[in-house]
Formats: sequence, C-alpha cells, structure tokens
Amino acid sequence: MPLPASQPNPSRRRFLTQAAAVTAIAASSPIKVRAAANDRMNIAFIGVGGRGGGNLNSVAKDPSVNVVALCDVNRRNLEKAASQHPKARTFEDFRKLYDDANDIDAVVISTSEHTHAYATMPALRLGKHVYCEKPLTHNVYESRAITKAAADAGVVTQMGTQIHATSNYRRVVELVQSGAIGNVGEVHTWVGRAWGLQSPEEAKANRDIVSVQEMPTEGMTPPEYLNWDLWLGPAQYRPFHEVYFPGPKWYRWWDFGNGTMSDLGSHWNDLAYWAMKFDAPTSIEAFGDEPHPEIAPASMSAVYEYGARGDLPAAKHFWYQGSHKPQIWKDKGIPQWGSGTLFIGDKGMLLSDYSKHVLLPEADFADFKRPEPFIADSPGHHQEWINACKGEGETGSPFSYAGPLTEANHLGNVAFRAGQKILWDSEAMKITNMDGERFLRRMNPRDGWSLG
Repeated sequence: MPLPASQPNPSRRRFLTQAAAVTAIAASSPIKVRAAANDRMNIAFIGVGGRGGGNLNSVAKDPSVNVVALCDVNRRNLEKAASQHPKARTFEDFRKLYDDANDIDAVVISTSEHTHAYATMPALRLGKHVYCEKPLTHNVYESRAITKAAADAGVVTQMGTQIHATSNYRRVVELVQSGAIGNVGEVHTWVGRAWGLQSPEEAKANRDIVSVQEMPTEGMTPPEYLNWDLWLGPAQYRPFHEVYFPGPKWYRWWDFGNGTMSDLGSHWNDLAYWAMKFDAPTSIEAFGDEPHPEIAPASMSAVYEYGARGDLPAAKHFWYQGSHKPQIWKDKGIPQWGSGTLFIGDKGMLLSDYSKHVLLPEADFADFKRPEPFIADSPGHHQEWINACKGEGETGSPFSYAGPLTEANHLGNVAFRAGQKILWDSEAMKITNMDGERFLRRMNPRDGWSLG
C-alpha cells in the first residue's frame, strides 16, 4: 500500500546505497520546506526556450508560483519569456543569477545537457529546491556529485522524466512488483529513434535533424542573439557551427550530450529501473559500430547485469536503439511496437510503451485479475514537485532515484565508447577491469567552470 504523504518513501532512499557516504547523509537529512509564509513560491528558471519554455509555462500556471528570475544564453528565448513575466529579473549567465538568490525558493533548470550539473549544484548548495530536465547530468561523476549534494541539502528535487507521472507506468510497475508474470530475469527496452553517427542516406531515411560524420574543421559566425561562449559552458572552446545549434542537434556530440541513450533512456529505462528496483549494474557490455571520438551512435545496444536486490533475483536489462531490436521482436514473437519495454518472467511477459501495456500471451491472461492499485496517481510531474516543495507529498523522480538511473544510462555509453565489457564497482565509482576514467567525467572543464 502507498505510504502516507508525510512519511519518507524507503524505496527512494534505497537507491542511495550506491555510495555509503550518500546513504548516511540521506538518512539524516529531512526534506526542507521553503515555501514563503503566504504559500507563494518564488522560482527562477534557467533555460526558457524549447523544453525550458514548456517547463516555464507548466510550472508558472500554478497560482502559487511567482516567477522572479529568468536566464537564457539565447536572447530571443529570454525576451519572449520576459514579455510573459515582465517583473522577473533577467540573466544570460546563470552564475550571476546565483550571486543574489535570497528571494529564490526553487529553481527550474532546462539548459543543454552539458550544463545541467553546473546550474544545479549552486542551487543545491544554497538550499533551493530544484527541478532539472533529463538527463540529470552529462556524466557519471556529475551524477554522483549531484545525488550527494541533493541528499546533503535535504531539499525537494525532481528530474524531468514526465512519463514517470503517468498512470500507465504505475500500473505496469504494480503488475511486475505484484508477481503477475512471476520472477523476471530479463527486461528488454528499445527505441526506434536513430539520430547520431550514420551515413547521409541513413540519416535521411531515419529523419535525423542533421547529418554529420566528422567534427567541422571551420567555424561559422554565431547568430547575433546567441552568447556562444556561455552556451559552451564547461566544454572546451570550439568555433560555432550549425551542426551544434539549435537543439537538439547538440545531443549527438559527446562534449555536449550522450545521444539517444541518455536522452530517451531517461524515459524508457525509467520503467525497467522502477519496476525491477534496479540499483547499480555490476557489468555493462555494448554493441554497435566502431565508436567515434566526437559523435554518439545512431544505433547501438547494451546489456546490463544486476545482482540480487533483497528478495529479487539477479537480472539482465537489455537496451536497443535505432536499427537494433530484441531477437523476439525480430522473430515477431511479440507485437511490433516501434518502441517499448518487455518484461520476461517465468509466468509470462508484459509489454509496455508510454501509454499502453499488455500481458502476453494474451490468451493466458484472459481471466487475469489485476492487483488493486497501490501506487497513487500523480497530480502531474510539475505539480507534484510544486506540492512537495510546500510539504505536500513527495516527488516521483527525486535525485536520490534519478541520479543512479542517470548513472546507469551513462554507463551504457561508457561501455560503448570503451569498446569492451566493463566491470563496475559502484561504491568506489570505478571500472575495475580497465582505465576508463576519461569516460566517467569531464577531465578538463574550462576556466571559470567548476562543480567545486
């Protein structure tokens, strides 16, 4: 049964066991409620175009929200947002926004992936509630640092995995965790999107938004409305080029993003991670074409091995993107959904996408009686964060959960870039069978950019 709203959810705390130090902090750090005395929330928004504009509109529609600051390196985005919220202070550089943040209760961060951690860390250190778009961070090291900082701060956090709040995902988790298909030893997750490194012909066929096979050798003049230096943030300087901007062109470049795995994986792997109570994988192996030093692949696959978790047996989680698909899908042993997650248990299978799910073989479950729902429906992904900031309930994707999920996604790319199976010591945050440190963190952030 669901826990009372005032009681912390131990399943969320469980994910912090990846690092003993983080566990200790989380156990002793109650959530801080920072809503103003009149129950108004002063919120700053960093990144207000595209996805950020959607987050701004959704959060600001709550009558208790007061938009006090707006920040974007794109002047067009900033001016549009400012016209809707003329009383808000405006910034190009989020580092300056934090210089005087006394009137800010919470921050919504929707920048490009490579600056998420750099915009999030100062908010946590100042004791602000944080909503950050997915993926939470750019690399494994940042994920661990942000997870620990959030536990230390004791504030309300939420990663922007909006599908996590849907009724469909909750019903799937209930079915898996109540044993509808028995013990689950394998989970297969695939997405049809094929964006990234591929031939021009493949890019056209897959409707990729840009076709590029190498890093440009010459630069272009940035748009007059874009502060390119600030957009680069901690990444080493490179001249502007239209293959990087606007988003989401940047997501295929290792310096700025991690391709489909960290983008769509944040949504699709979320279901398997939640339902199976995954924590940290013990090994990861990836498959695909030769890794490129600059560009993420359009198509690839990976297999994660997870050890026993409490009374749950060891299990494997398979990821596929682009042209890679599970063999059972290729053999037409299941419905040919373009993207999906398939749980294989010893009593049957469960197939789900964002909005629907089915127990398989359907004939075997014709008389199946579903369990009574035990995961309460969400008021909405943004709304549950706002409510939790006021001390009402909790979020579904706090950084204590989203941080380890993001780490796991990144490790799939690490294995792909390393070109071999990697053995993972989560507590030490170390690959034990090779020197893979360069894949786990940004080795040389630019001057002026530090997580501290």
